[in-house]
Amino acid sequence: MNAGPGRRAGAGDGPRPHLPLRPIWLCRACAAPWPCATARLTLVGEYAHDMVALSVYLCAVLYDAAGDLYRLNPHDGPDPATLFRRFLAWVPRSRTDLQGR
Repeated sequence: MNAGPGRRAGAGDGPRPHLPLRPIWLCRACAAPWPCATARLTLVGEYAHDMVALSVYLCAVLYDAAGDLYRLNPHDGPDPATLFRRFLAWVPRSRTDLQGR
């Protein structure tokens, strides 16, 4: 699996990567809900050859995020539909979808 959006050797010599800050799941670089717009673009680029692998990766991340966010706020935990939209609904379904974006 890929290392995640913006990860590369010598990460200190370039822009700060848009990675999640756990357990609150905000972007470490821009403080937007992760995956932020930059993280989404980076992920699509990294997984352009295999959107299924991107979906599998994001399903695992969604699972972790749901657990973390529920533990932070068990009385008013994360809405499953909102988490789905945030983590998975934006993923291109095919190469045609990817080229059309």
